[in-house]
Amino acid sequence: MNRQDNQQTRASVFDLSYSQLEARMQGLGQPSFRARQVWQWIWQKGCPDFARMTNLSKELRHRLAQELDLRLPALSGLASSRDGTKKGLLSLYDGQEVEWVLIPDKDHFTLCLSTQVGCSLGCTFCSTGRMGFVRNLTSGEILAQVLIATQVLEEARSSWPLRNIVFMGMGEPLLNWSQVHKGLTILRDPMGLGFSHRRVTVSTVGVPGTLTAFAQTGLASLAVSLHAPNQALRRQIMPAASRLLPLSDLMDTLQAIPLKPRQRITVEYILLGGVNDGLNQARDLNRLLSRLKCKINLISFNPAPELPYTAPDPDAVAAFEHFLRSKGQTVTLRKSKGQDIQAACGQLRNSPGRSNAGSALEPNMERGMHAQT
Repeated sequence: MNRQDNQQTRASVFDLSYSQLEARMQGLGQPSFRARQVWQWIWQKGCPDFARMTNLSKELRHRLAQELDLRLPALSGLASSRDGTKKGLLSLYDGQEVEWVLIPDKDHFTLCLSTQVGCSLGCTFCSTGRMGFVRNLTSGEILAQVLIATQVLEEARSSWPLRNIVFMGMGEPLLNWSQVHKGLTILRDPMGLGFSHRRVTVSTVGVPGTLTAFAQTGLASLAVSLHAPNQALRRQIMPAASRLLPLSDLMDTLQAIPLKPRQRITVEYILLGGVNDGLNQARDLNRLLSRLKCKINLISFNPAPELPYTAPDPDAVAAFEHFLRSKGQTVTLRKSKGQDIQAACGQLRNSPGRSNAGSALEPNMERGMHAQT
């Protein structure tokens, strides 16, 4: 039986919320604490086989194996950058593919994960947007990236742990909110993957209604992909996002979000050479953000052959950053990593059966690793 046929007959255990797993156990005539045991085997111990869940009866283990699929997607490619960044290619049950990125930072790794195959927004500076939208990922496929990235680090015997999770890969998370919400709940659950609030960030262009709903959950920190200080320029470089939630409405929504005393919204701003990186744009950005409790994350554009922009001049970047700091803004200039394997911000893309990771750095690409049989 192939992976797709199997998926049609058995539900993936990774797609189940705790309450759904508990209902499954009750349907099998089991007490509710059995769900907790299975849950801990899956998320805390990373157990790949029901037969190894030794505190369950042999009969129950057999029933679970018949009804639930415990296989992860196959890691069909792994590329390593000169700077230590790693990009993985996951092959999903239906043949679609997504990429994730492990980014080294001081003494730990941050995982940039994907929530959709492709993206419907088509931001003009993003390679993923040129793919168009294929489908949403399930919560299990989202969390599989965490489990497999952890396996990669363990097999590499890395002394650096996976500490942070950022929903900044392929896709717009809030356009897949039901599955992202379920995934965040498991990610934060102390009996699940156990990540703290400050270690998880969701990046969004802003989706009406859903943006507020996400913020009210308190499940993760919020990062907003802004990239333009006025609606006209945002419409030019982010046409779909600017229609989805015009800039004035976006700012009103952000200002209405209640924040804790030390909490801030992260504003992401990609600097495109000669487009949005001038001092006039810096002044407009400062004015726009003057009433918002935020910190600004500046990102130099990472060129790609298919995109119509160039990287900003370093002097322009320095001047942009200096002006914002002089106005009292908290500013971070993000250092791009993984450019040599096309793993930097905005560079993730693939088509079925073929990843750009392979073409980017074929000598460092390992294919067919970690496939679950």
